[in-house]
Amino acid sequence: MTTQDTTGTGATRSPVVPPQPRRDRLALASAGVSFRAKVALVWIAIFAVLGFLFWSASFDNGWIGEHIGFIARGLIFTLIMAAGGIVLAITLALIGALGRLSRNPVAYGVSGFYTSFFRGTPLIVQLFLFYLAMPRTAQNLVDKFPNSLPTTFDDFFTWSAFQVGIVVLGLNYGAYMTEIFRAGIQSVSHGQGEAADALGMSYRQKLRRVILPQALRVVIPPTGNEFIAMMKDTALISILGQGIESMELFRRAQLLGNADVRPTEALVTAAALYWALTAVFTFFQSRLEHRMSKGYVRTVAGGPRARQRGKAIVPGAGGGEAYGAPAGSVMDAPDEEIGVTGHTHAGGLRPADPVEEDPS
Repeated sequence: MTTQDTTGTGATRSPVVPPQPRRDRLALASAGVSFRAKVALVWIAIFAVLGFLFWSASFDNGWIGEHIGFIARGLIFTLIMAAGGIVLAITLALIGALGRLSRNPVAYGVSGFYTSFFRGTPLIVQLFLFYLAMPRTAQNLVDKFPNSLPTTFDDFFTWSAFQVGIVVLGLNYGAYMTEIFRAGIQSVSHGQGEAADALGMSYRQKLRRVILPQALRVVIPPTGNEFIAMMKDTALISILGQGIESMELFRRAQLLGNADVRPTEALVTAAALYWALTAVFTFFQSRLEHRMSKGYVRTVAGGPRARQRGKAIVPGAGGGEAYGAPAGSVMDAPDEEIGVTGHTHAGGLRPADPVEEDPS
């Protein structure tokens, strides 16, 4: 005989709760640990594994400690080469972007050829073209036109590996950054340019005062990434051969490792220095992006503490919606709020004004 309750709804059964997956149980158990702490633990575990592998590989730590100073001095030339290249790249990218947006056929055609050639050929081929082919071409021109060209014409186009590195890196990255600058300029709304035209600004004034300052915020993040990539691509200059007075990081590690028959230790040292250099500039890039984004990223007034103190239940008048929020919803409100029905004010939550019922 089935036992029924007094309400006639039948026998009451306790619900069967399915077991939680292991992933959900781990997430629930670690809910009290902050996200940054979890990421730090992951990095610690990765470094522990790398340290174990480094110890197991039996590297010559004494050799690394003795020669890391000599290898690290190549960072000076790496930074100088990358800095010169990025300055040239930014200049060419800005000119190329304006040419790509121009209605002048000459400017559009020249900028299109520049971006097409330097984006369509490998960087290593461009290095050899400027280092080997350009001096030979200049010499052939002098031989063919001896009366028209000075005898020192070929000397002007005979560059060292360091100079070729700066010029070719700037030309190559400038071609890629041309599209970045073009997209940044086009991201500024047309109304900004129309407003500048309405104020009587010239084209240069409009670019300098209205368009470029706003496009700069969009251009900075990818430009920082290009600079970091350029610092690592300076290692390609080592294939051209360099003197001891201008050897960059990888070239120093390569020569020293081959001379002492420690190529693995030298390469590991160079990789660690490149990694550290990238980490430093990534930090400064993030700080610069944060500074440039001020005034564009919306934040809740009052900060996190005010948001937590000002959370309030907003009742809707007559059970409906109040100011676009559903009845009974949680809204973030700062401590000082204007006296609006159903919202918080300086004294806390004020109830909604009572609604008079129709006597009829």
